[in-house]
Amino acid sequence: MSTTQQPAVTITLTPGAAVEVRRFMEQEGVTAEQGGLRVSVQPGGCSGFRYGLLIEEQSADDDVIVEQEGVRVFVDPFSAQYLNGVTVDYVSSMQGSGFTFKNPNATGGCGCGSSFTA
Repeated sequence: MSTTQQPAVTITLTPGAAVEVRRFMEQEGVTAEQGGLRVSVQPGGCSGFRYGLLIEEQSADDDVIVEQEGVRVFVDPFSAQYLNGVTVDYVSSMQGSGFTFKNPNATGGCGCGSSFTA
């Protein structure tokens, strides 16, 4: 029997973001007991990496699972190295509304707000 060490990851989901995630989960018929929000990092975007958000019905076997504001957040091992310390928020303004990311690991970014350099 082998044990694999999951990377430690701290993600903060603000109360406003949690409200929106729960609303999306309800719309998609995903239960809070099994489902959650997948936060990921993928190669691409104008700065090298881009964030991904997806409501999922259950976690993958190798996910790190972080409970925040009553929401389960799923992070894959690749993404965990880039997401430690990230705050996910939901903002609404005259220009529109959506999720934002504050990433202390980012060394650069661009105007779109969903792409970063690490």
